[in-house]
Amino acid sequence: MGLDLGTSSVKLTIWDDEQNRSLLTIQYPDSENAIISPQPGWAEQSPDDWWEQVQQVILKANATKSYEPTAVAAIGISYQMHGLVLINQAGESIRNSIIWCDSRAIEMGNRAFEGLGNDYCMQHLLNSPANFTASKLAWVQQYEPAIFDQIHQIMLPGDFIAFKLTGNATTTRAALSEGIFWDFRREQVSKELFDYYNWSSSILPPIMPVFAEHGRISKAIADRLGLPHGIPVTYKAGDQQNNAWSLQVMAPGEVAATAGTSGVIYAVTDQLVSDPFSRVNTFAHVNHDEHQKRLGVLLCINGVGIFNNWIKKMLAPDVSYNTINQMAATIPPGSDGLILLPFGNGAERMLKNKMLQAHINQINFNLHSRAHILRAAQEGIAFAFRYGFDMIEQSTGRPSVIRAGKANMFLSDIFTQTFVNITKTPVQLYDTDGSAGAARGAIRGLLGETAVSGTLQPLKNIVPEKNTESIELAYQQWVAALELKLSSS
Repeated sequence: MGLDLGTSSVKLTIWDDEQNRSLLTIQYPDSENAIISPQPGWAEQSPDDWWEQVQQVILKANATKSYEPTAVAAIGISYQMHGLVLINQAGESIRNSIIWCDSRAIEMGNRAFEGLGNDYCMQHLLNSPANFTASKLAWVQQYEPAIFDQIHQIMLPGDFIAFKLTGNATTTRAALSEGIFWDFRREQVSKELFDYYNWSSSILPPIMPVFAEHGRISKAIADRLGLPHGIPVTYKAGDQQNNAWSLQVMAPGEVAATAGTSGVIYAVTDQLVSDPFSRVNTFAHVNHDEHQKRLGVLLCINGVGIFNNWIKKMLAPDVSYNTINQMAATIPPGSDGLILLPFGNGAERMLKNKMLQAHINQINFNLHSRAHILRAAQEGIAFAFRYGFDMIEQSTGRPSVIRAGKANMFLSDIFTQTFVNITKTPVQLYDTDGSAGAARGAIRGLLGETAVSGTLQPLKNIVPEKNTESIELAYQQWVAALELKLSSS
């Protein structure tokens, strides 16, 4: 059983390893989860709501009769990265999770970067603390001391779900690295960071490999959910590490992309690399350990699927995404000069943590229609990928191909072809997603590295078109508009 705890919903896949195929993929709830925003730039969700949704999606899956629940042998978990979950001594969540797109802790991270020093952060943490999980914890320490004093352990979102299933708390190198708690030079929790904030390392759960037994489902939970007693959770990974794993992106030089709520390019390397401005970030990959360095260099764009969804809700709420794509296809590449900047979902790391917000530029009332805006939104997202792709290339080199799941924005031919044309890099699309990756991760964690059957085959190969002058020109105009906004912000 694979569980994918996303920002918008929880997805579940039941994977049959003997047949090397999915028996069922399902999600809960059907509508997108809300993001709680008590102040501008803040973003929270309730861990208890996540846990309730995990239970409901399992019960919903069982009710389909697509598989025998008592045959489930292991559970894998993928989860939204960088979220902070705080647990008290009784094992209860004591505040909403401050999630990945929250921007309140940027200044905390900036002060820590200065206090710890550029050399230490770039050479040991491989990142600025920025607004990652450690900085969010520092924010709670400073502004919510009564809550901070109740903390027994801190967790990433996937750690919390595994804890609720099993009663056993663990974390991983990959999870700690995405929170900027991990010292890659010494392959241990950063003593300097914990000393800087006067934290005790006892607030961290025990560290386990990603592919390992993280606990066994308790009898009470198994009975409630109709699952076998004592089955193990054998895999936990952040969504982007998991997406790369699900696409079999495991070796240096291999690259994965995803375009869900946020957009990511994730390149695997065996080098301890860092970006001097922390515009792209380096985390431990699922197969990283002290014997084999495997790191993921990650570009994140906060406003991708959420931007496309917002445009849909504003302009075409009653039509399908397929119809939107058909409408957009009636407009030529470049959208007749209309420019959309998709940066309206918090501080953008690739823009040096500026909160630029989204913008519509060069709209002409006598020329541009709804279809123009629908196309320009998808082109603007693809252009944002290209802008960050150049930063990835500086760190890891240019890939020969990018792998992606045929899901979310990659369901759109317009977005996919624009992405390929503007990056000049072929894309292979695969029939996989986060919950399928988590299920296959559970198999490897249960049976070992050689036990996962089958090899994924691409559904489609998309290559750059020959005549791309119009989209290249549109991209240059988009960059000019972006840089003008950045210079004035």
